[in-house]
Amino acid sequence: MTGDWCVYMLLCSDNTLYTGVTNNIEKRLIAHNTGSTGAKYTKARRPVKLVYKEDGLSRGESLKREAVVRKLPRAVKLALIK
Repeated sequence: MTGDWCVYMLLCSDNTLYTGVTNNIEKRLIAHNTGSTGAKYTKARRPVKLVYKEDGLSRGESLKREAVVRKLPRAVKLALIK
């Protein structure tokens, strides 16, 4: 089953990567950069930039994929981005 959810990675101002899921990437990116409802992790690392997105997933699929991506070594994440 496919859906409107996506897994995304952000490049933070301190050159770290943040991985998350959402069903509205534009709204979520604004939230991360303004701090209104963004993650605590990105609040101190603004601005953030969207560098990777896998979309067309269901909520469950996106949460499972996020767990996999978060555990990947940085080098593998960087390869995914390219």
